[in-house]
Amino acid sequence: MKTVFKYRVLVIDDDKEMRTSLIHLLESSGWEIETASSAVGIESLIETTLPDVILTDVQMPKRTGLELLIDLSNEVMPPIVLISAHGDIPMAVDAIQKGAYGFLEKPFEPRRLLTILKHAAEQHQLKETTSRLKARLADLSGLNRVFIGQSDLVNSVREKVLDYSQIDTSVLIIGETGTGKEVIAKAMHDLSLRSTKPFIAVNCTAIPIDDFDEMLFGRKGIIKGLVKKAQGGTLFLDEIIAAPIEIQMKLLRLLETKEYLSLGSDVTEKADIKIIAASSEDPDTAIKEDRLRKDLFFRFYGFMVLLPSLREHKDDIIFLFENFILEFSRLYEIESNIQSAEDLAVLLSYDWPGNVRELRSVAERSVLATRRGGGGISNAIHGSEIMEDMPDNLRGALAAFEHALIAKAIKSNNGKMDKVAEALGIGRRTLNEKIVKLDLDKEAILTSAESRRL
Repeated sequence: MKTVFKYRVLVIDDDKEMRTSLIHLLESSGWEIETASSAVGIESLIETTLPDVILTDVQMPKRTGLELLIDLSNEVMPPIVLISAHGDIPMAVDAIQKGAYGFLEKPFEPRRLLTILKHAAEQHQLKETTSRLKARLADLSGLNRVFIGQSDLVNSVREKVLDYSQIDTSVLIIGETGTGKEVIAKAMHDLSLRSTKPFIAVNCTAIPIDDFDEMLFGRKGIIKGLVKKAQGGTLFLDEIIAAPIEIQMKLLRLLETKEYLSLGSDVTEKADIKIIAASSEDPDTAIKEDRLRKDLFFRFYGFMVLLPSLREHKDDIIFLFENFILEFSRLYEIESNIQSAEDLAVLLSYDWPGNVRELRSVAERSVLATRRGGGGISNAIHGSEIMEDMPDNLRGALAAFEHALIAKAIKSNNGKMDKVAEALGIGRRTLNEKIVKLDLDKEAILTSAESRRL
């Protein structure tokens, strides 16, 4: 079976034995490798091989690794990791300041090298993905800008919205809280021949039961109801199941005849409107509980839009999140940051009970945190817990920070210690020593995480 490589590295070193050793190490870890014995003219090889990361020696004839780093320092080039047998702290600091992703002194620990290269390659792929997403977002128009996504589920919804916007029939939108029911209703109105007329939205849960009749249908000679205000346009009834049964009966008549009576009037009025209703509840359950008239539901049957929860189209999460990050970066005039691999893992593993609305809110908090010098998607979702109850003295604060960071990594990786060590960028032995030193109870941490989920 042919191996599928996830990352590609370009190794540059004038020492043949070192190149051979690195080839063996990287190939055994699943890397695709290109090698060169000199950095002279290396640009053409970079263009043809498109590496995710460059690993280069510092001391080489004709062109050193530091010279290569300076020459390639632009956004489109992959990250560069430097290795040297003659390294010292000033050289390492200088290399990092000039833009190196990492610096290792020979002989290096293989696991540490692999971890640094992996993180660098992930960062490069994220940057390229972000660039592609930005280009794709720039091309979006019309309904694509309103209901964003690339999955089959989202495409199916868009097709229905386009179809139903072109016919003058009533539509029912069903979806969990935060899936964008009003956004879809407004898009349907904007795409219809009624787009120049009013779009009147009302949340049925916000209307007192005693005021429903008057608010919807008005009172003779005194109050203009919402149906009248929507004349020629669209009336959007969000959470229609919250409407009293007697009002549902009047809505049924409105749907069937396009006629209604204002309170205190015996003169029938014509309603030239399109009605779009929405519900975050299952209509069948509401019918069984006598909270929704079956005949009213059947008036919508055949013209329903089922909005998927974010959990059902997780492939769109990164795309949606990047769109929101760009939106809020422009709004707050803050340069958007490329999300780390850990951030993306959090985005994809989180359950998103608030759906797209919650995702958008997390993106906004993430952008604002960037302005304050903070960040992290996990903090934007749950709020930062690391700095709470932090000791005042430096030694205690560092221990508390390490304790919180390792505990968080244990929870995030479900107690799989090899993955915990990799996520923290340390060796397994070092991790074990810190767990003993900090008196961390792995089982207690996992039990606590499980109880919060329940």
